[in-house]
Parts: sequence; structure tokens; C-alpha cells
Amino acid sequence: MPVKIRLQRHGKKGKPFYWIVAADARSKRDGKYLEKLGSYNPNTNPATIELDVNGAVTWLQNGAQPTDTAKAILSYKGAMLKNHLAGGVKKGALTEEQAEAKFTAWLDEKTGKVDSKKDGLAQADADAKAKALEAEKAVNDARTAAAAEAEAEAKAAEEAANAETVEETSNEEE
Repeated sequence: MPVKIRLQRHGKKGKPFYWIVAADARSKRDGKYLEKLGSYNPNTNPATIELDVNGAVTWLQNGAQPTDTAKAILSYKGAMLKNHLAGGVKKGALTEEQAEAKFTAWLDEKTGKVDSKKDGLAQADADAKAKALEAEKAVNDARTAAAAEAEAEAKAAEEAANAETVEETSNEEE
């Protein structure tokens, strides 16, 4: 039975959410699967990926073939690297401790990159909000100045009208 590691679509129209599953290659896309390995949510930035790395490595060692997208996700989370290191341990090129140390170092580096991206996105969002606030303040100041100017003109016109009525009444009295 050929086994594939692939994505199984869930979620609603326009908001996809995927399960990463090991399934028989002949089963339907959203049909029966052998084991759920994780989930993938592309709607967030950066995309949210939860993966059982050890389960994925077990399936890879047993001959499961990942689809292109699943392979990219497995590489991103380190399952492909861990499988590669496990092959090196099997052949005697590495010890178990060396393989685990390499995997941990890679995982730490990857976590640092993801955290820096999240921080950069948060900073960009904060900058955009600050710019929008400054623009809104400038518009409000311009509106306030225009309103004050209009009010001053209205007072001046009212005073001029009052002065004319005072002149007219004084001219009538004379």
C-alpha cells in the first residue's frame, strides 16, 4: 500500500485550514487517513504549523512519500532534516547525540528567524498605526483651525452687522 504524507483540507470557503496526514495514496483528498500528523493554517502571518516531527519521521522512514507542499512544510519544521540525520545514525556516520545536537542547533536558529520575522511584522504594524494616528491628528488640527477661522469670520461679520445697526439707529435718532 503506497502511503503519502499530504494535506487534507478543512475550514470554510475562502478560509482554508489543513491537516497534515499520512494516507493511502488511493484514498480521496479529504477521505480516510492512517494518522494525523499535524495541522497547517495559512490564514495567519506567519503561517501556523503544528507538526508531530517524530511521527512524520517514522512515516518517512517507513517509505511514505510527501507531496510537494507537505515536503516544504516538513522541511520547514525540520522533519526532513531529522530523517536525514537518522539515516546518518543508521549508517554509522553520526552518533545519536551528535544528530540530536545538530537538530537542536538547527531548531534554535529556525526559531530565531521566525521570532525576528514576527517582531518585524509587529514593528511594521505599530509604525503603520503611528503614521495613521499622525495623519489623523493633522487632519483634525486642520479641521479645528478651519472651524476657528470660520467662527472668527462669523464673529467679525456679526460685529460688522451690529455696528451697521448701531449706525442706522444713531442716524435715525438724529
